[in-house]
Amino acid sequence: MSIYNLVSFSGIFVLIFVSWILSVNRKSVNWKVVVWGMGLQLLIAIFLFLFPLGTKIFIGINEGVIKILNSATAGGKFVFGRLALAPGEKGPQGETSLGFILAFQAFPTIIFFSSLMSIFYYFNILPVIITFLRRLFSSVMRISGAESLATASNIFVGIESAFTIRPYLREMTISELCTVLTAGMATVASNVLALYVFTLREQFPSIAGHLISASLLSAPAAIIISKLLVPETHTPRTLGKDVKLCYEKDSSLFEAIINGANAGVKVIVGIVALLIAVLGLVSVIDLFLGIIGARVNAIFNWQFNWTLSNILGYLFYPLCLVLGMPVSDCSLAGKIIGERLVLTEVVSYRHLAEAMRQGVFLSPRSPVIIAYALCGFAHIASMAIFVGGISALVPERTRDIVRVSWRALLGATLACLLTACVAGTFLTQKAIILYR
Repeated sequence: MSIYNLVSFSGIFVLIFVSWILSVNRKSVNWKVVVWGMGLQLLIAIFLFLFPLGTKIFIGINEGVIKILNSATAGGKFVFGRLALAPGEKGPQGETSLGFILAFQAFPTIIFFSSLMSIFYYFNILPVIITFLRRLFSSVMRISGAESLATASNIFVGIESAFTIRPYLREMTISELCTVLTAGMATVASNVLALYVFTLREQFPSIAGHLISASLLSAPAAIIISKLLVPETHTPRTLGKDVKLCYEKDSSLFEAIINGANAGVKVIVGIVALLIAVLGLVSVIDLFLGIIGARVNAIFNWQFNWTLSNILGYLFYPLCLVLGMPVSDCSLAGKIIGERLVLTEVVSYRHLAEAMRQGVFLSPRSPVIIAYALCGFAHIASMAIFVGGISALVPERTRDIVRVSWRALLGATLACLLTACVAGTFLTQKAIILYR
């Protein structure tokens, strides 16, 4: 174990301490939830990183996802032809790729994986897995059945997970609502995860396995941080109860495929709309920051490039120091992780891929840890989606949902960093394959 592994391990306690300091009620924190949650996280990480069986499962999942992803591009290539060819690929007629085009090469995989997840729902595969994880979270961490179900569902779906707990939303406590929002933003939906794999697979061959393990690790991390920031002060209605998964099963396999594909299209439209709006607004903000920054630089004789990404990079730099990377990598890491807050993780993963392509990282640990820290919807646009989606289901709880939304965004960000620390603790050359 190197000094960087020890730094990552100590970072776990630093992030827990920061979350406790920022708590709305430090005296009411249930430390049993924190201890059992951390124990669960560490056990999952030890199994995946240190045990030979866990490593084999990790490698098998990674290879399986990559093969499925290669199949997922077949439809896109048929529809879009040369535009869908990834860099370096050649078509059946010998035509070459025009370079990476997000809309034609990466987005079609979302439609495919949405249909695949819908098929898994139809054959009752995902409900069984979600029910197992729900019972695991509920029994180990002693949290309510409803928030356990929401957390387990978020590993596989996004805002749609709110429908699985719709009957319980009305009577949820503030702490439960915070957990639901935090878990939603600290994890990523499986169909969007395919987009990240496609973005990084050339520079990072084992990315699929890492992102899936990150999704598993982030679920208990979200519960831990949420219960530190907004401790439970009431008795939840579903505490200790066996809560059933609420979802409408498709009547046939073909209907499941159609509905899954349509859901994927909606996700793509949402991502496109967010990227166009957010990147445009950030560009406007950078324009004004540049004007103001030029005057500040002239007054203080600075050379700072005043952009929102650079400012967030400086703000996240202290947090990146505890993740267990070389100090020289923390500046770029802070910028990539920090910009996720406003630019979404889609842009951050693209920037991570570009940085890896240029070989700017000193240590192979750094991009792996950054990939874990980015594996979540912890950004402002996602917060608006979750708040709007859940509020539409229970309009009478809108005020409470809005009240905890910013704290949930903070919690999701810290939960993703906590997951990165746990991964960094066990990340060694002997433990598991890095991106090389």
